[in-house]
Formats: sequence, structure tokens, C-alpha cells
Amino acid sequence: MNNITFENEKIFEAAVKKSRQSATPAKEADQFFFPGFKQSFIRTSGAVINTLVGGSGTPLLLLHGHPQTHVTWHKVAASLAREYTVVMTDLRGYGDSSKPDGGPNHIHYSKREMGKDQIEVMKSLGFDRFQAVGHDRGGRVLHQMMLDDPDAVDRAVVLDIAPTSLMYAQTDQKFAKKYFWWFFQIQKEPLPENMINATLEYYLKDHLAVQNKTPGAVTPEAFAEYFRCYQNPSCVHAVCEDYRAAATVDAEIENEFQGRKAQTPLLALWGAKGTVGQLFDVLGMWRERVEQVSGGALPCGHLIPEEDPEDFLSELKKFLHR
Repeated sequence: MNNITFENEKIFEAAVKKSRQSATPAKEADQFFFPGFKQSFIRTSGAVINTLVGGSGTPLLLLHGHPQTHVTWHKVAASLAREYTVVMTDLRGYGDSSKPDGGPNHIHYSKREMGKDQIEVMKSLGFDRFQAVGHDRGGRVLHQMMLDDPDAVDRAVVLDIAPTSLMYAQTDQKFAKKYFWWFFQIQKEPLPENMINATLEYYLKDHLAVQNKTPGAVTPEAFAEYFRCYQNPSCVHAVCEDYRAAATVDAEIENEFQGRKAQTPLLALWGAKGTVGQLFDVLGMWRERVEQVSGGALPCGHLIPEEDPEDFLSELKKFLHR
């Protein structure tokens, strides 16, 4: 845990305490991380989505991963807002968005339903077509959006992932050991929920430590926000449902497309020091699922927006339309 065993634990303890004691922790956090952005809660057909909007220009949707929230973008949002209308959301089940029940076969956490939220959020803001960036789970949601709503997603960027079904198909002992939560969090309720909640802070710190290869990248304030949200048992259940869906209903939905490739131009970036880039042919796997793919590795681990914001921004600005 050396990358998240913080240099000064007291600083992190103080940040967590402040987050807990705040009367309006989400609002205060957003004012701290994203000054000038406007927060709203947008009702979709299946959830209520915590949404922040700032900047002006071409619309750009940012989708976070697990175990984070929209706060993962705090090092890049202001820069992007100078050229784009930046929309950041918490995925359903995460952060301060609502947490529906899983439904039969975990359907309410299928990437189709999670992506539908995002399409409806963007339409409610007046954006029928937009560019999007998805990290980790957000990238999996974005991939499904590219298939279900190709007219909505103009250009897409995925961070440190390869297609879910192909990663499962190519799993070996090395991957299973490094990404054990892929197999732990899909277990039948309530086993993983109870075990995570029993050691919540340790589990969250260790998860981030495994993924982070840049000491100090996760700030005390960001960790406090991730921890605040993860302390909600409904959040822990929701993220397990997200993973369960990936191993069940998402594969069934993928079969509907019968191998048809997404047509949206895709930029795939990954961390050269991370598990995905070291164990998988990221570009090759994406080219099995998407017609137009480019990309490469950045000198960091999994948490790209927090570990290497400068190189990340540079790659985005070369790929995205203004």
C-alpha cells in the first residue's frame, strides 16, 4: 500500500473528518474542487444523476470509474473548461447520484441503463451530440453508449480499459491476482458487500494503492470524498451490482450486436505502469470492437487523470474537436 499509505496520515484524517462533519459535504467539495461549476441533480428515466457543468464551447462529458466519483477530474476540469462545456456526472450508484436496486439479472446496472442516464442528462442540458471521456467503469458505459446511441457520441476516449468480454475471455492467473475485485465483487449478495463494509477504509485505500503508480497522486481531499461516498452501504451494493452486471447481462447485451463494431472514432489511452497495459493488447482488443481506433500509453498507472494530468490533457486536445 505504499502509494496510498500517505506521507502524513494526519492530513488525510483531517480531510476525512472535515468531509464527515460538513452539513453539505457534496456542495462544499464541489466548491473546493470545481469553483465556477454549477451543480444540479437531473432526473432520468431510471435514476437521479449528480451533474456539474462549467465552461463554454463544444460539449464534453466526463465519466469516472470505480471507486471514484466525478472528483477524479479535479486536476483537469478547469483546463478543459477553457475550451469546452464540461459536464461531469456521478454514474448511477456512485457518488451522490441515486442508487436504484439491481433489478432482475442486475439489469439496472447494465452499461446500457447506465449509459441511458448519461444520454438523457446531456439531452436535458441541450446537447444531442457530444464528445465523451470515460475512465474505468465510465469507459465501459461509454462503449455501450457508442453502440446504442451512435448519433449522440461524436468522439470517444477510454482510459485504461479494454473491452470487458475480451478481458474476461483472456483472463489468466496474473490478471485474476491483480484485479481480484473483478471476481470478488461479482459474488452473490451480500458476501462482498458485508466483507467490504467490514473493512471499508482499508479496502478503499488498498484498491487505490494497487491501481496508483504515482505516489501522492490521490490528494487527501479527493480521498476524503471517495471515502465519504463509499461509506454509504447503498453505494457499496451498487458498485457490486455494476460488476455483477458486467459478468452477466452486459455480455447478453453485447451478443445482440453480433460482432458489429462501433463506428465512433475512439482514442484509447492506458497507463504504461498499470495492469491493463502490461497484460493486454489494448489497441488490438479495441480494434475487435470499434472501427476507428488510435491511442497509446502514458507514463503512469491506472488513475490517469490524477496521476498524469498534463500528458492526459495533451492527448485529449490532439484528438477532440473544439
